[in-house]
Amino acid sequence: MSDQPAVRELRLVVTADDYDAALHFYRDVLGLTERGAFSSPDGRVTILDAGRATLELADPGHAAFVDDVEVGRRVAGHIRVAFRVDDSAAATSELAAAGAEVMAEPTRTPWNSLNSRLEGPGDLQLTLFTELDG
Repeated sequence: MSDQPAVRELRLVVTADDYDAALHFYRDVLGLTERGAFSSPDGRVTILDAGRATLELADPGHAAFVDDVEVGRRVAGHIRVAFRVDDSAAATSELAAAGAEVMAEPTRTPWNSLNSRLEGPGDLQLTLFTELDG
C-alpha cells in the first residue's frame, strides 16, 4: 500500500427523469458549479462540483436517530445527500421556491449544526446543514 490515497474523487451519480429540472435545481439554485457536460446518442450528463466529498456510513440505528433529529420520524432510504451551506435556513427557502419539498425546517442538532431536510429532484433526500459556533 502506498502513501497515496487510492481514491481521488467521490462521484454520486443520480439518474433524474426530468434532467433539465434537476440540472437547474442543483446547478442554478443550489449553486453547484459545472465541471463538464457530455452527451451520448441517447442522453446527457453534467458533472457538478460539490466541494469536498466524504462518504458517511451509518448503521440503521444511527440513520434512524438522524431522521428523528431532523424530521421527527424515520423517512430516509439507504441514501441521503448532505450539503454544507453557509445559511441552511436561507438555502432551504431558496430550494423550496425552486420546487423541493421541505420535509423539515432547519432545526438545531445535538452535534451543533442547523439542519433541514428536503426531497429534491432525482428522488434524493437532502440535508442542508450549517455548522454553528460554540
